[in-house]
Amino acid sequence: MSTAPRPRTTTRDPEVLARRLTAWLGTRLPGARAVSPAVPDSNGMSSDTLLFDINHPRPPSGPQDVPRSCALRLAADPAAYTVFPRYDMARQYRTMRLVAAHTDLPVPRTLWLEEDPAYLGAPFFVMARAAGRVPPDVMPYTYEGNWLYDASDAQRDQLEAASVSVLARLHDQVPSGVADFLATPGTGDALQRHVEAQQAYYRWVVDGRPRSPLIERGFARLADLWPTDPGETVLSWGDARIGNIVYDGFEPAAVLDWEMAALGPRELDLGWMVFLHRFFQDLTESGGRPGLPGFLRRDRVEDRYARLTGHRPRAMEFHTLYAALRHAIVMLRVAYRQVHFGELPVPADADALILHRGTLEAMIERRYW
Repeated sequence: MSTAPRPRTTTRDPEVLARRLTAWLGTRLPGARAVSPAVPDSNGMSSDTLLFDINHPRPPSGPQDVPRSCALRLAADPAAYTVFPRYDMARQYRTMRLVAAHTDLPVPRTLWLEEDPAYLGAPFFVMARAAGRVPPDVMPYTYEGNWLYDASDAQRDQLEAASVSVLARLHDQVPSGVADFLATPGTGDALQRHVEAQQAYYRWVVDGRPRSPLIERGFARLADLWPTDPGETVLSWGDARIGNIVYDGFEPAAVLDWEMAALGPRELDLGWMVFLHRFFQDLTESGGRPGLPGFLRRDRVEDRYARLTGHRPRAMEFHTLYAALRHAIVMLRVAYRQVHFGELPVPADADALILHRGTLEAMIERRYW
């Protein structure tokens, strides 16, 4: 992981984006310019993020003050072999505004939505930039030499408790019915629709590419582990991991990346948070390093969530496997993008492209936990 080139995420030039963004800003804030553009080190594999400052000769004042430091979220570049088949920036923007209106979570302040692709080549929205620090993905925070690894056990415990609280508050505070626009199309309950959508996503990923026997085994095992009662349907963050939270010290200052938000059981987010840590932890241990074995343990996350909400997480073997399976599909798509750009050869074994292959196999065979 330390020597492999980072997969290409975009073909866009930040300086060119900033110039085009300045032209667009004039339609919303006459006289303003976008300056100091930068792509964050943690820029994800899906939508593009551009950090920039607003330079204005006469900054507006009043209750709608525009912050100086902003972030742009731009729908994925079609030329970059996109991770997902569709990007709905208006849906993501609406979700953030809904969460901000109905919860006490620190969601970044949304400023403008632009659905006309003429300006930057794709729809986008602008939000205030949050100050703080994010647990790194590369190298992962489970490796030595970053602020979270170097923190004390008490500080990591504080961060873990605060992060689980984000999920508890989201699930408890958003009123039933206000997020119907996030319902996944299809038949059956919310969980059935969610899984069917992931199966459709997998079929899209392997269209014209080698199929993954491991992923297909995973879907078959899900049927065996299906919850007898999927439970209450809530607003699910979707990408519920600590790498999508900006922390002020060890407390959340901003909850980011809502493009995977959906309706579903509470355990969708819990399983994702637990597994995404296991993903990094297992990779670290496979490299002979200790990682952070006591951090974000499944039993601790479940206990914390139960104390905060009164809801004891259930069917977590199903939901952690489902999280690992969903992540495998994303990883396969990212690997096929590297093939597309000539960064990897066409694989003889598609399953070899899944970094957590061993973990997923163990979960399927019910020997992981």
